[in-house]
Amino acid sequence: MVKISTSILGIKSNLEQDILKVYNSDTDYIHLDIMDGKFVPNTSFNYEEINNIYNYKKPVDIHLMVEDPIKYINQYIKLNPSYITIHYENQYLYDSIKLLKDNNIKVGVSIKPNTNIELIYKLLPDIDLVLIMGVEPGFGGQEFIPNTINKIKKLKQYMLNNNYNTLISVDGGVNDTNSCDLINAGCDILVSGSFITNSNDYNKQINKLKYM
Repeated sequence: MVKISTSILGIKSNLEQDILKVYNSDTDYIHLDIMDGKFVPNTSFNYEEINNIYNYKKPVDIHLMVEDPIKYINQYIKLNPSYITIHYENQYLYDSIKLLKDNNIKVGVSIKPNTNIELIYKLLPDIDLVLIMGVEPGFGGQEFIPNTINKIKKLKQYMLNNNYNTLISVDGGVNDTNSCDLINAGCDILVSGSFITNSNDYNKQINKLKYM
């Protein structure tokens, strides 16, 4: 069954209270979007803020949208996350993959909407997860880019043909109108933020995604 990773990026008020609701929900992962205002035109939480609200009840899935992921990896490995995802478009890609593997952290690599999915194929033997962006990274609440589904199908077929078991995740614009298509295309993890956290009933929204 598909797993859900709930992004807390869209939580603007009652931060501790609403994050506690996420921890106590049926979500499979907490998705942390870390942005430095350089790699993408926005900033998010810093390590101190995350560390203050961190709770070990749920596995953590960290997405680094930063110019220099090395220093962030050295910070965030202290949280013992399930995955740390870096961007294919980053100049420190291979050094970051090595650092994560050296620290026994599962490696995710993300691609922006305009990056060809074929470029990720050569990395599949060395990574654990591919995170395909359904929106331009940097801001929550954007409209889903429909061609994302074709990229997922293409990647899934390539992995089946070559016996790769890398997980496929999708982030951005994920809601109950596209979750069925995303799952059928081959997604293993759906990352969703505002669709869940803008609701009064997180579990109801999570179940809408899981059970289509």
